[in-house]
Amino acid sequence: MPSMIVAPQPEAVEAGARVLERGGNAVDAAIACGLVQGVVDPQMVGIGGFGSMQVFLPKRGVHKVLEFFSRAPLAATADMWESKLLGQSRDGFAFLLEGGVSEAGHLAVCTPGNVAGYAEALRNWGTMEWRDVFAPAIAQARQGWMVRPHVHWFWSQDQSASGQVNTIDKLRMTATGRRVYFREDGSLKRLGDIINNPDMARSLERLAQGGPELFYTGEMAEEIAADFKANGGLLTMKDLRAYRTSVADPIWGNYRGHRIATNPPPSSGFAMLQVLHILEHFNIGALTHSGTEHIRILTEAMKRMTIDKDRNMSDPTFVPVPTDQLLSRDYTASVAEGIRRGDRLRVSRLERKTERDTTHVSVIDGEGNCVTMTHTLGSPSGAITEGLGFMYNGSMSRFDPRPNRAGSIAPGKRRASSSAPTIVFQGDQPRIVIGAPGGSYIAPAVAQGISNVLDFGMSMPDAVAAPRIVAVSDSIDVSNRIRRGVTDELAGMGYDIKRSPMSYAFAALHGIGSIDGQLEGGADPQRDGMALRVA
Repeated sequence: MPSMIVAPQPEAVEAGARVLERGGNAVDAAIACGLVQGVVDPQMVGIGGFGSMQVFLPKRGVHKVLEFFSRAPLAATADMWESKLLGQSRDGFAFLLEGGVSEAGHLAVCTPGNVAGYAEALRNWGTMEWRDVFAPAIAQARQGWMVRPHVHWFWSQDQSASGQVNTIDKLRMTATGRRVYFREDGSLKRLGDIINNPDMARSLERLAQGGPELFYTGEMAEEIAADFKANGGLLTMKDLRAYRTSVADPIWGNYRGHRIATNPPPSSGFAMLQVLHILEHFNIGALTHSGTEHIRILTEAMKRMTIDKDRNMSDPTFVPVPTDQLLSRDYTASVAEGIRRGDRLRVSRLERKTERDTTHVSVIDGEGNCVTMTHTLGSPSGAITEGLGFMYNGSMSRFDPRPNRAGSIAPGKRRASSSAPTIVFQGDQPRIVIGAPGGSYIAPAVAQGISNVLDFGMSMPDAVAAPRIVAVSDSIDVSNRIRRGVTDELAGMGYDIKRSPMSYAFAALHGIGSIDGQLEGGADPQRDGMALRVA
């Protein structure tokens, strides 16, 4: 059986493919790819970030979700920022505070989990040595990498109108950022320029030699803690030493006779499943794709999902999440009946538009092992410890600064995640391995990608590239390939339409389809990625 890997960064896909060619398994390839992603897309992910992966190893009887989410510093308190609240992003992803304290700088950082997660995955399910899996990322960091279109687009976005800190200003926050990401004249590096970051190469070399302990209890941990103390951050050696990953069983849903496994809370797999469980009550495949009725049904399903997610999403260790009730057939049937009646839901927020900062990798190897991993910085904090080279996550902005809510700040609490790495089964065989970066747009995008395959019979490349919509606010956001006649009809029904200037918009699906042992990969065109088959 052939192997395949798909991700948004060509350099990282090549690294994972080389691992598969050398006989490594899907876990080895995913981690090697993920480490290179941290080098060549360092504001999306890196060793200062966090994530989760779903692992299916049929010959070993393994099907688990490894969670390595960031955790709020132990010194954090529920009311520490209550007085600083300015608003909430229109997609509900982040809370916006005075001075951007929860999204930029050392105060924005939660305890990173990626190093621990990669290590545990490799130890439990990989076949390669730790230092060998690091080798491609070290080599890439040593030779430098070329600025790609999506990277430059992300750096250049003006988010000031939303109340957010612009990424370019985060890149300027530290001496390392100014050296690495700007030209000698002080201008931001441009498309095709080469990024050299020798400090990151040295950090990866040190981790390859010293193991994950170096990051959490050793010399590197001491350097991190000293930097945060010097810059007024909350992260300490106590946080790093206390960090632990967790392993969970996937949660399950059903759609069109297929079983769907995805990540439990604090990931957003349940939200993705809820959309599909609502759509199950309609003959979606009989509709015109991206037609008026298709979009209307998607919109109301997404709004219901959004309301339920906003109300309930949390770390279930702190606040129970009623997953079974939200996915039940009775509940989703009642939602579907309301959609048939023409009911309109309202999503209320203190709206300000934002973009999200994450990446993904999907892998199937020749033994039928599957990995789907979404990992991220949440949003880049701009904070870089001098000499270490990598940027830390800015994921404190995901916590609700208002006490006594499901998403409120609590010491050691896992930061809720929008990720939904998913495997769709036909019988006992994986049919689709899929996931996406894209914040609050992930769950709607993954649901649409799965529906595109199972309802509309699309190939995987077509399914990930088909026009999408999202309705995670009180508006319908549409990609620029949705027909204007359709949006005119929806506007005539009273819907507020927001048309994206992007032809390929709203998260970035990266998936692999498997039919009778034949693999087809799809990389969303918005993120510069690719799929590679390994014979």
